Parts: sequence; structure tokens; C-alpha cells
Amino acid sequence: MMQRREFVQLGGAATIVGLAGCTGGSREPYINGEVEFAMNPTEPQDEMEAQYDPLAEVLGAAAGVPATTTYARNYSAILQGLGSGTVDMADTGPFAAALGVNAGQAEIALQRKAYGSFTYASVIVTREDSDIDSLSDLAGRTVGFADRLSASGALFPLYMLKQAGLSIGGLPSEDGGSDFTPTFSSHGAAFEQLEAGQVDAAGVGKFITVGDDGVKSGFRYVKEYDGIPEAPIVTSPMLTAEEKQTLTAAIVDAPASMYHGADGTADTDDDLWFDDVRAAGLDTYQPVIDVALELGIDASLLDG
Repeated sequence: MMQRREFVQLGGAATIVGLAGCTGGSREPYINGEVEFAMNPTEPQDEMEAQYDPLAEVLGAAAGVPATTTYARNYSAILQGLGSGTVDMADTGPFAAALGVNAGQAEIALQRKAYGSFTYASVIVTREDSDIDSLSDLAGRTVGFADRLSASGALFPLYMLKQAGLSIGGLPSEDGGSDFTPTFSSHGAAFEQLEAGQVDAAGVGKFITVGDDGVKSGFRYVKEYDGIPEAPIVTSPMLTAEEKQTLTAAIVDAPASMYHGADGTADTDDDLWFDDVRAAGLDTYQPVIDVALELGIDASLLDG
């Protein structure tokens, strides 16, 4: 396995989009006179907007400028926005954040806590009535994944498949050469494809599969990988140190109501999926970096 310094070299090869003209001289506070928070598209846009509205209010009150949320297209769009200065703060996946740090497009500020832990799980899940009993049974089948930069929705599922002896070809960077047919979308969309019978299995974050009592009715896990560090909240490197501190402290010190969504009530559908944060840096995500390097992934994924 390659060491971390080699990952730094790979990350440094990525293109930083839109930096020209954004540094030096005077500028409006928070780059464009407002705080822009980009949401990682794990669920439908209307649902996430309801979940994140209170967080935007907290950021705006602390910064003294308007704050809005943006539903990003994918991880690459988030990192490019952070690097170019059109996004001030965002939530993203562990590996995407690590690539962004090494490419100079993002700075890791916080790690999130959910379901009582600062770590989480990736699963390969199938329907309960499926004849798939082991990962080797996925040879010749169709598997749905989340974003190509998703730790729990691509990297760790692919790692599990590789460890089981299946060829993953050039995935997730390039299609072709794998023992199965992959599709890439989002956690929610991949699981919906499984529900609709469009794929035989899905490699996603466990959080998207959980029902009232374990896995959602009608589904079962083929394989699980636990202990992945929970996803970070990142800031743009274009922010001043004071601006970054203001936004970070606003979330750390936020009242519990920030996590309760637009209706302000706990334990309802618009609650945020996480309920606490703590300071974090690149070292927090070393286990994810190690798996990415084991898969031979480089920063060319950021081009998409």
C-alpha cells in the first residue's frame, strides 16, 4: 500500500477551477457578500433544503450576512465551488474532502457524529428474495453505487468486492474491465434502483438502508464494512482565518434546534442526519485515503 505522501502528490495534480482574480486586494466578506453552504446530494433536494434551513440561519446570524444553501450536482461540483470561491462551506464525503484538501480546494473543519458514533458503515445490500448470498454471486450482475467520490457509496463497496476476488477493472475512475456492471448516482438513487429491480445489489452508506428495526423490510445485507470516519464539513480556502473560525464556531456552538430541521421539532422527517460535530483534519480520514490508494485511485476523478 502506498504511503500518505504519495497521496499528497496525487492530490496536488488536480485542477483548481476559478481561483484567478479571487485572491489579494479588498473583497466583500465571505467572498460574495453572503454565506453559501453546498449540500451533498444524498437525498431529494426539497427534503435536504428543509433539513439544512436552520443550519443556514445559524451561519447567517453568526456571519452577519445572508446565508443560503445550494443543492450540489455531485462531489466534484462542491469541490470546484469551494476552490473557485462560489461556495464558502459544504458537507461532503470523507474521500472527496481528502482530495479537495490535497488539491487546495477545501479545508476540513469539522467531523460529524450520527447514530451515537463518529464512524459509520458501508454496505452491499440486495433484496430479501434475491439469490445473491455472497459477493462472488455478483459476478455478471448489475450493482448500483453512489457518487464515484463517495467513501461509503463507492470506495468501500468496491474495496469489499475486490477483497472478495472480483475484478473491479478501472473503477471508480473508469468504467470497463469489472466482473459486474456498475451504475453511479447517489445513495438514495442507488437504493431506489434496487427497490425498483433495476440493479441486483447496491453499494451504499448503511444510513440510507436503515428502517425502524435494522435493514428496511424487504432487503438484506450481503456484506458490511464498519468503522469509516463520519463525513466532514469543509470550508473554502478562499475564506480568511477569521471567517472560517466564525462559521466553524457557529456550528459547534449551535443550539440543538439546528439539527431539528425546518419544523423545529426533534425526531421528525426533516431532522438532520447528524446531531453533533467535533474539530477534525486530514489525519482523521487516513483510513479512507488508504483504501483509495489500495484501489489505485488518483485525483483525475475531480475532473468530472
